[in-house]
Amino acid sequence: MPVVQIVIFGFALTNEVKNAKIAVLDNSKDEATTSLIAEFSNSRYFDVEKNLVSYNQVQQEFKKGKIKLAVIFPQNFSRDLQHLNKAQVQLIADASDPNVANTLTAYANAIIADYQNSITNNRKLPYTINTEMRMLYNPQLKGAYNFVPGVMAMVLLLVCTMMTAITIVKEKEMGTMEIMLVSPMRPQIVVIAKAVPYLLLSIVNIITILLLSVFVLELPINGSITLLMLESILFTLVSLSLGLLISAAVASQQTAMFISLVALFLPTVMLSGFMFPIENMPLPLRTVSNIVPAKWYYIIVKSVMIKGLGIKDIWKETLVLTGMLIFFLTMAIKKFKIRLA
Repeated sequence: MPVVQIVIFGFALTNEVKNAKIAVLDNSKDEATTSLIAEFSNSRYFDVEKNLVSYNQVQQEFKKGKIKLAVIFPQNFSRDLQHLNKAQVQLIADASDPNVANTLTAYANAIIADYQNSITNNRKLPYTINTEMRMLYNPQLKGAYNFVPGVMAMVLLLVCTMMTAITIVKEKEMGTMEIMLVSPMRPQIVVIAKAVPYLLLSIVNIITILLLSVFVLELPINGSITLLMLESILFTLVSLSLGLLISAAVASQQTAMFISLVALFLPTVMLSGFMFPIENMPLPLRTVSNIVPAKWYYIIVKSVMIKGLGIKDIWKETLVLTGMLIFFLTMAIKKFKIRLA
């Protein structure tokens, strides 16, 4: 555990944003824009993911969730700079995470300012590059837009896993497991029956969180409420299945509690993208983050709740959670011992 904490805290706990994927729409295609794009590409903060050909593609790329920032150069950028001594650049950021959006626009403005200073050469009328910034999905930069999806993922995973992790183990310690083992019920029924009450309780938790988000935090639900509820129930089932797997694999409640709380807390908080951007982390941690269920649910909630996207835009994340559900539930049933000795 100390080694894991050192590695995760050392590489994940940073507010610096690096290797952020951006898209560029260059309507001018001249020497000045080419130089500026090269400055973005050479920066360790940005990775030019795609070169766009029309303004309509900007919104599509943000919906795909592959870019954090779009840089748009108007036509005649270099000519305006040479003849009018000023030019315009538009920066569009994904503000569903307001901290990342503010950081990326600050980095972009710094790169543009450095380029502006490099071409001024002590002129009496220095070149001026003005930036127009636009924040998508969260123009007021409210922290709740990032806070609520992260809390939903963390609460549902940790609470559901913890509650179910102690169920079967508790039966073993209290000596009531023998009664269930001699009953005509199959192991599959026993395992699934243990999860049903917590599923109903989790649905109440989901509804409560959404009501508080809308009426207290004034966070709108831009997408389908039905889709959001179904995805939340799917994630709850994944969490319950993980808890059942832990419960079936260990022999004491203390061990089950330790695994469900301590062992899952750090990956859920640090590697889900809720607290710290995953793209900042080294490749091994980015790879490990793919097996953290909260990461995929966090993406789903932001896409549906904040961006108003549909199932066609989150089918990949839904498929990953479905695969995790099948795997965890199958392993929990296989780990369930029909004999105590």
